[in-house]
Amino acid sequence: MIIKNVELETVCGITSVLPENELPEIAFAGKSNVGKSSLINGLMNRKSLARISQTPGKTQTINFYNINKELYLVDLPGYGYAKVSENEKKKWGKLIERYLHGSMQLKAIFLLIDIRHKPGANDQMMYRFITDMGYQPIIIATKLDKLKRSQVQKHIKMIKEGLELPDNTIFIPYSAVTKQGRDEIWKYVDDNILKPEEEFDE
Repeated sequence: MIIKNVELETVCGITSVLPENELPEIAFAGKSNVGKSSLINGLMNRKSLARISQTPGKTQTINFYNINKELYLVDLPGYGYAKVSENEKKKWGKLIERYLHGSMQLKAIFLLIDIRHKPGANDQMMYRFITDMGYQPIIIATKLDKLKRSQVQKHIKMIKEGLELPDNTIFIPYSAVTKQGRDEIWKYVDDNILKPEEEFDE
């Protein structure tokens, strides 16, 4: 996909009414500090549209980015940050659940996992939560540039086993430094979300 126009169109907090969008939506979920803002900026060819912070737990809203007036990229709040109160975590969880359950246009969910580490309890819980909602998430293994090339396959296997992924799960390693994985993500979106609708229109 060639990015021509990006707009942060809607920001939804805990008490907000979620938008009833007519364009398809793709959502991005991940643990706090997994590199979600860096990924989103990389996908949109922007340096700082999604705020990157050294403080985990910064994204406390659902942010809807309108891409080329063709689809929405939906940035979900990061989960699992220890310094947030249990009450706040529950509120964010309810917000995410409300979105996943209520969106009529959600076509795909990308779940970000840090490739350096075995998936934690929060990652496993989010994976099960997404699959229980009827979606099969695409796994994006972030921070690829932090590993030596010889370590990559071992760590991919570790994540697949840690989440007990089905064999047909789409798995995309991603580096915010080299942008490796960016084209694969957009190719999936083009082939599975945008083009089917174009063919239907014809």
